[in-house]
Amino acid sequence: MIKITMLGTGNGGTLDLYNTCFVIENEEGAFLIDTGGSIEIIKRLKEANINLEEIKNIFISHSHTDHILGLIWMFKKMGRMAKNGEIKEKINIYCNDVVCETIKGVSDYILAPVLVEAVGNVTNFVVLNDGDQYTINGIDYEFFDICAKGTKQFGFECNLEDNRFIFLGDETLNPLLYDRVRNADYVTHESFCLDREENIFHAYEKNHSTALSVSKTMNELNVKKLNSLSHRRIT
Repeated sequence: MIKITMLGTGNGGTLDLYNTCFVIENEEGAFLIDTGGSIEIIKRLKEANINLEEIKNIFISHSHTDHILGLIWMFKKMGRMAKNGEIKEKINIYCNDVVCETIKGVSDYILAPVLVEAVGNVTNFVVLNDGDQYTINGIDYEFFDICAKGTKQFGFECNLEDNRFIFLGDETLNPLLYDRVRNADYVTHESFCLDREENIFHAYEKNHSTALSVSKTMNELNVKKLNSLSHRRIT
């Protein structure tokens, strides 16, 4: 059985929510999608009864702080665990080249050299190109460039118990990807605010969507179920 656990759905500056990240679990392991932006990732995993040592695969969609910095806090704990011999298998980190460079650069600047070395011994960076395919915990994933207008960003497509599942990162879906998304069973897509709040938060000029605009697009593409990852608290 496959289980998806949302660890957070908030924006980069949220104080009462956590940043967007989630886990896809099955009997073979846990696959962490993004890591949020703070040490709270450790707490969120614990609250979800997911042990850090059980996570052998991590995907980072892009290099913004609210998606990547949680990994640095994970590195601090993983480094100590590696030094104590508690991590037995390599941990694969799937990301594009910009993300890989960012992770390594930030780690070198802010982590102690002994931790950087320990983490390096137990991690394997898998630098993704558009269309790369990998089997993770027995599930086949295809990773793709979402053609973002901002920083380079990847999403993925997979089949979860005969349902086509697509993760689209946190920009408005580029029309170049409409054919890929069409008729999908499940899609995760960001929404920055309610439609009536657009004149306050200016989602469109930030390459984001409102809850209404993304729902209309997914309906036109005949998407069966939409998981809208809110950048703001939507009530």
